Amino acid sequence: MLHLSVVLGLLASSAFAQDLGVPLSWREFSNSRPLSQRITIAQTAINQITPQLNSATGEFNGLGYWQSGNVWSVMANQDHSAGTTVNEALVINNLNLVWGRWSNYDQYGYNDDAMWWATAAIYAYRAYGNSQMLSHAEQTWNHVTNYVVTAADAAAGRNPNKPSVAIQSTCNGKTMAGAVFWQPAATSNAINSITTGLYTALSGFLYEYTGNSTYLSAAELSATWIQQHQLNANDLVLDTTNADCSTSPSSWLFTYNSGKYIEALSVLYGVTGNDSWNTLMVNILNAAVKTTAWQGSNGVITEGASPSSDNDDVGFKAILIRGLHEAWERNPTYTALTTLIHSYGDVQYNALLELAANGSTYSSSWLGPPQAFTSWGQLAALDVMTANIDTN
Repeated sequence: MLHLSVVLGLLASSAFAQDLGVPLSWREFSNSRPLSQRITIAQTAINQITPQLNSATGEFNGLGYWQSGNVWSVMANQDHSAGTTVNEALVINNLNLVWGRWSNYDQYGYNDDAMWWATAAIYAYRAYGNSQMLSHAEQTWNHVTNYVVTAADAAAGRNPNKPSVAIQSTCNGKTMAGAVFWQPAATSNAINSITTGLYTALSGFLYEYTGNSTYLSAAELSATWIQQHQLNANDLVLDTTNADCSTSPSSWLFTYNSGKYIEALSVLYGVTGNDSWNTLMVNILNAAVKTTAWQGSNGVITEGASPSSDNDDVGFKAILIRGLHEAWERNPTYTALTTLIHSYGDVQYNALLELAANGSTYSSSWLGPPQAFTSWGQLAALDVMTANIDTN
């Protein structure tokens, strides 16, 4: 019988043996802008969207609720990466404002919406050390945890907070424990990767900042559910496996499902040192940046190109970039991986600056052409600009 450390070592070796090379067909996978310029480009992009803030709601004109939460996320991450506090007052004041308006950040009855905002709060805690932000994240986690399928729920076929929803104890022979319901609504049986991925990442961050092992157990259970149910043969994260085992079409491939899981696994690896989580993350990351599902051979993401109107897809690709950034931060000595992340980030960065820019505002179509400012186009670009402070 192999000792656990030997098994983990073999798993890690399988990731290291992968071809993490940068495809030579990618468009402009390097740039020479100095750090100070990259910080300025990113902050200037943020400054272009802040006039759209509705000071009464804490949301941004032209964006959906979950998308507005992600503006606060990138603003906190900007300060974290740049080592500044430029955005601190706006971030803290508005995350508190929205917390006061909606219990557990849940405006519309969707657990993922609540956790997009709680994630913004956890990033704000990381950037500024504000204890209110950690409290908001913990309380939202407590709320969503009511709608996680526990091992007991899977065995019983019911969640006590959804007594009218039947849960299959297993789907394809794998337990449904760790899955997170999309909605608190009593009759909704919907379960998906983004809600479960958000919960996994939030749990991992909360363990990192509190040391409470309850969060770690939750993160590992939900990460395992995605691993067992939601990966296709190409290591891309699928969208949905409902409580009755019905699934979304296999063609439903969206950047943010893989991106959020990459982030969650990166955090899990960071807080546990368990190479098996890192191996899984590397497999998924390598697949995500090389798939044809959302980009051409030039590597530029085409998903969510919507110059004339906002839609959910426009906000997805930023989440992939954010996940790659987290992986980069937590693997500083894995040169092949950090080079791949750096190169993919530069492909998006250069495309935005050269093909989609109108001054310091950007089209949601990263291949261009440039257009007049839209809130959704700007939102989609912000994570690319901020991530590149580090990954370049």
